[in-house]
Amino acid sequence: MNSGPTISIGSTGHDVRRLQRIFVMTKVLAPGDITGTFGSTTEQAVKDFQQGAGLTVDGIVGPMTCRRCRPIQIRRCWLRGASGSVVTALQKGLKKFSTPATDPGAVDGDFGPKTEAAVKAYQQDRDIQADGIVGDQTWWVPAGAAGGYSCVAVGTTTV
Repeated sequence: MNSGPTISIGSTGHDVRRLQRIFVMTKVLAPGDITGTFGSTTEQAVKDFQQGAGLTVDGIVGPMTCRRCRPIQIRRCWLRGASGSVVTALQKGLKKFSTPATDPGAVDGDFGPKTEAAVKAYQQDRDIQADGIVGDQTWWVPAGAAGGYSCVAVGTTTV
């Protein structure tokens, strides 16, 4: 999401997804609301944000609203074969979840078969599609009673 495009009801795509992720991080939307389609739920989240930020409340994300939201820098999807520091963070998070089924094995930054199996077990436990792919629903599923999220975000957001 940059300061160029204006997004509103009916918009779709990457910029809408990024906006929805910001609202998930700030607990305004639920993880299931990350659809890439700007519908009435996203519009209401934008209006609520605009109201709280002292902006014109129109439900349209233009340059003024964009400037108030810093984009989250996260990976959209991780799957078997991926590697790197975010996979290492994912593996550490799975180990903290602390069930034998969600143990990804060695924390080595390699999304191999053990990590894939651990992701599937975690997804089953959280009652989301158990496909072994770490997409939006897996990144943003509530982690527990504390109200935190299990995401491993690379970056931060300020709203």
